[in-house]
Amino acid sequence: MARKSVKVAAAQIAPDLTSREKTLARVLETIREAAGKGVELIVFPETFVPWYPYFSFVLPPVLSGQEHLRLYEEAVTVPSGATQAVAAAAREAGMVVVLGVNERDHGSLYNAQLIFDADGSLVLKRRKITPTFHERMIWGQGDGAGLTVVETAAGRVGALACWEHYNPLARYALMAQHEEIHVAQFPGSLVGPIFADQMEVTIRHHALESGCFAVNATGWLTDEQIRSITPDERLQKALRGGCMTAIISPEGKHLTTPVTEGEGLAIADLDMSLILKRKRMMDSVGHYARPELLSLSLDNRPAAPLTVTQPAFSRFSTDPAAADTGSNTDGHAAAPASDRNPDQRIAVLRSEAG
Repeated sequence: MARKSVKVAAAQIAPDLTSREKTLARVLETIREAAGKGVELIVFPETFVPWYPYFSFVLPPVLSGQEHLRLYEEAVTVPSGATQAVAAAAREAGMVVVLGVNERDHGSLYNAQLIFDADGSLVLKRRKITPTFHERMIWGQGDGAGLTVVETAAGRVGALACWEHYNPLARYALMAQHEEIHVAQFPGSLVGPIFADQMEVTIRHHALESGCFAVNATGWLTDEQIRSITPDERLQKALRGGCMTAIISPEGKHLTTPVTEGEGLAIADLDMSLILKRKRMMDSVGHYARPELLSLSLDNRPAAPLTVTQPAFSRFSTDPAAADTGSNTDGHAAAPASDRNPDQRIAVLRSEAG
């Protein structure tokens, strides 16, 4: 049975720039606080654990090596003790938790979005498909497998990070899967007030176009943290503003006062009937779509650097039936002779000649 109302929250809080564990403690504390307010879904900022790589925006690459390595040391692996702690908190609170992390996968870092369902299960791990500008020195690229809408206790949830919202096809991929709650995450405390203005336009437009709710979370840096990133007062200006923690209805309206400065929770009740009210008039992937004219092709296969294919025929096989029946000794179908390596083809020819 479809939910009639869902209480959601977007958290605008500061990370701890010294430790993953201390930032994680802030996440767990905020989940408990939100649970006390009856929140059923909460969203944290982009790559909040351990912290967004603000240093890469103001430091030249030649000076950023030490901070980059420190980010590797503090980054999150999936699964790990950090993800287990969030899963336990989600389960205890009965809350859907959407957390942005710097994910470490061996020698690479990724901008990852993790969605934990209310039972604590990790139902989605996706990676930002294209890091922006300075971020390309920090993160690898995600793949189409993450452009997925998942069923949760709060409804159908899709997620994008930051300027992925400027990729209309990425947004359409989620729209076409009928997301009900769209999760947006931005770093916050970056670029200045113009970033907050652009962000607001972007999330309100997506809510209108998709006919869904949009829940957006941005981070916050204190003056002390900004000074720790760079002592240059001119560069410090680039680490202020850019905060727009907000909740938007399918009609493009703010459902609560957005948080644009300091720390706080934006909390609102989502009247899920507003989705149908909006889509009755304009359903971008339904009666308003023209798929015979315009459509999207999504390759949702996970990208992998290595694919291991089980050999269809082993030249070391002593079972003549394997060659006669087109099967190997494991019972798998043998590949056509033209697809085999030279040694395999010689073995088949000898068998056929005999």
